[in-house]
Amino acid sequence: MKRKWNIAWAVLLISTLLLTACGQEKEAGLQDGYYTAQAAEFSHGWKEYITIMVKGGSIVSVEYNAENASGFIKSWDNAYMQNMLHSNGTYPNEYTRYYAGQLLENQGEGSIDAISGASSSWGSFQKLAAAVMEQAREGDSAIAVVDTTK
Repeated sequence: MKRKWNIAWAVLLISTLLLTACGQEKEAGLQDGYYTAQAAEFSHGWKEYITIMVKGGSIVSVEYNAENASGFIKSWDNAYMQNMLHSNGTYPNEYTRYYAGQLLENQGEGSIDAISGASSSWGSFQKLAAAVMEQAREGDSAIAVVDTTK
């Protein structure tokens, strides 16, 4: 009889530990670390990406930009900036900072307002932001590759 009680207590203890461990995983928020999501394909010569840093369970920095095949950053391209500013009323260094600032301010919750003239990048940003937030919740530091064309 004593052996049955020992087995029963062991099963109860193991079950409690397993349930506690599972509950902790679901309750966890953002995991500390760096997380990146990037577009699967180049669009008009650029591949967009978002990198966030999470510390203490909160987003502390956000970088949103695009790079060309040689690694040159879109918001550094002055000729592109001038062309886009005159045709669209905005430019990469403006809207990338704005979108990144919104993600940081809202901590990945809520909506991000689009900037007129950068609505295509806004759509990509939304998809990349969703992917990078999922990476941060899971603690998965692998680069998430996202189809931003759909």
